Amino acid sequence: MKLIIAIIHEKDQRYLQDALLENNFQFTNVSSTGGFLREGNVTLMIGVDDEQVEDVMNIFRYNCSSREQYLNMMPTLDPSGGVMPSPVKVVVGGAILFVVDVERFEKI
Repeated sequence: MKLIIAIIHEKDQRYLQDALLENNFQFTNVSSTGGFLREGNVTLMIGVDDEQVEDVMNIFRYNCSSREQYLNMMPTLDPSGGVMPSPVKVVVGGAILFVVDVERFEKI
């Protein structure tokens, strides 16, 4: 048995969770916040049999795509003494997945 711990952007949550449920995968959902952008994330914990790992990974690949977004960073001073906002292009979305072995599982 494996435990898949997945961190996704909150905008990908609805479609991903619908797809997991349609394929009979149960999960636990924990709200979380990203460290760099401080935007909403969702952490999912999914317990699956070893042979189901690739099926779950494919659901993530299909439903969690990365995309570019412009973010206004803290204003900086330009050489003339004015303040210039500096938008920065960042990649958001996608998924971070950890697959770990489960030594023991009990449903009580």
